[in-house]
Amino acid sequence: MSAELLSRALVAKLRRSTLRPYEDGRRRLETDTRALLCLLTCLFVSAAATTAVPSVDPGKSLRVYFVDVEGGQATLFVTPEGNSLLIDTGWPGNNGRDADRIVAAAHDAGIQKIDYVLITHYHDDHVGGAPQLAAKIPIGTFIDHSENREPGAQKLYDAYKVLLDSGKYKRLVAKPGDLLPIKGMRAEVISSDGAVISTPLPGAGQPNPTCNDFNPPDDKTENPRSLGTLFTFGKLRILDLGDLTANKEKELMCPINRIGKIDIFIASHHGFNQSDSAALVHGIAPRVAIVDNGEKKGGSPSVLDIIKSSPGIVGMWQLHYSQEAGDAHNAPAGFIANLQGPDAGNYLKVMAQPDGSFAVFNSRTKETKTYSAPQ
Repeated sequence: MSAELLSRALVAKLRRSTLRPYEDGRRRLETDTRALLCLLTCLFVSAAATTAVPSVDPGKSLRVYFVDVEGGQATLFVTPEGNSLLIDTGWPGNNGRDADRIVAAAHDAGIQKIDYVLITHYHDDHVGGAPQLAAKIPIGTFIDHSENREPGAQKLYDAYKVLLDSGKYKRLVAKPGDLLPIKGMRAEVISSDGAVISTPLPGAGQPNPTCNDFNPPDDKTENPRSLGTLFTFGKLRILDLGDLTANKEKELMCPINRIGKIDIFIASHHGFNQSDSAALVHGIAPRVAIVDNGEKKGGSPSVLDIIKSSPGIVGMWQLHYSQEAGDAHNAPAGFIANLQGPDAGNYLKVMAQPDGSFAVFNSRTKETKTYSAPQ
């Protein structure tokens, strides 16, 4: 019985109590004491069970910051040991806005250096902020997929290459199947430079029924060359594929699912409809998806609908309300960090435990929603 129903039962019991006169004319309130005490005890237990939430131990949690870089990507992982990996650096320009927000997230996590910066690909909303970031916080190693392959992105790659050639940083070129050297979690490369893992991961390999009539077009940009990574923290699995496009999703997911099931899916390509096919999203069946879209970039209605209809989904979070998607397709307001209006820079933060439980904090609402470990 719920706390609300127990409360109603208690009130009804009190109303049914009878008033009987004493022989001397005084009156007393007669109540069934045992039943009343039972109701009170049950009410207390029920209320405690209703409000109980999975605990988050800061000392043992993996923290993941989804920094608002207005439709780009900047996702900061900080392990319980204090090791850090940043996926992408946001946009160039804007008076260093994105670098400032990333540094603020790092300081909130209690770190003064970023050990690894992973560049998924060489578009301006992913690598553009690297020079500004490097000027504001120490960086250990850059990780990327190798050389730029898109002529239109060469200027951005050249600016990034200046950093690499300075001799101040190490560089790691990652290939599918590689394990990244960050301590405190497992980080396995799923895609890089147009290639994807060739064999299923442990526990994966099942036929994918959503592959029927799935024939996406080829893409010649840097997007399908995105460096994608599967992060494993205890029992928790987090997938980030950068801006990997649907043609590469098909290679990963059809005819068999090479990845398996995921707990948290960082939506590809900011939730843009060139990515996030049903073959991928429904195949990995995430419990929660986080979309790092901008108000006018990403957050395509069809993608948000694919996520919300995915089997096993219990929550979809967005960095911004998508103007294109409108109320019919966006997540509820409490699951969105930035509603329509002036730039506020609100972020989302995941705090995860090794048992697979985690919580999502919305810096706009100052509220946290918890997700229990899977049974």
